[in-house]
Amino acid sequence: MTIAPEIEIRPLPESAAADGGLMSELAGLVNEVYADAEAGLWAGGAARTSAAEIAGYVGAGEIVVALVDGRIAGCVRVRELDAGTGEFGMLAASPRHRGIGLGRELVRFAERRGRSRGHAEMQLELLVPREWRHPSKEFLAGWYGRIGYRPVGTGAVERDYPHLSPHLATPCDFVIYRKNLGPALEPADRT
Repeated sequence: MTIAPEIEIRPLPESAAADGGLMSELAGLVNEVYADAEAGLWAGGAARTSAAEIAGYVGAGEIVVALVDGRIAGCVRVRELDAGTGEFGMLAASPRHRGIGLGRELVRFAERRGRSRGHAEMQLELLVPREWRHPSKEFLAGWYGRIGYRPVGTGAVERDYPHLSPHLATPCDFVIYRKNLGPALEPADRT
């Protein structure tokens, strides 16, 4: 009999931004996951993030972690875009813990947080190559669709994120996905 590991999802306290080792661990996790998921999109092995960037997100209260048996196994950035819309990004689940529902649980947490803050929608952006199909991106587009996200627009990286454009190995766009979150949670349900 296989016993599923215990998964705990929780936001990191803003004070955790001062823990350089933890910030490096989280940046390493995100970079490891995205090196595979975005292989061929970035020039010269560009890293997805840095410990300093993660520390800024933690300091802003935007990083949520997934713990498996007490150890960090995944993370996601959750923030408010505007009064009615939340956004999640930088979703990462350790390759050693894939297939146990970490990504799904992190997205559920992001959606609950959005509802509790009065958001009617949740948004994400998916970086995709403009001229070819990327297997990981095709998989993610299907997965997001199955959990209720629908494409609502496309943006050009060079226009909307010009600082990233020089680091791309191939022309890319980002597809914007949104999901209707339904009614906000009652105060007793707030996360």
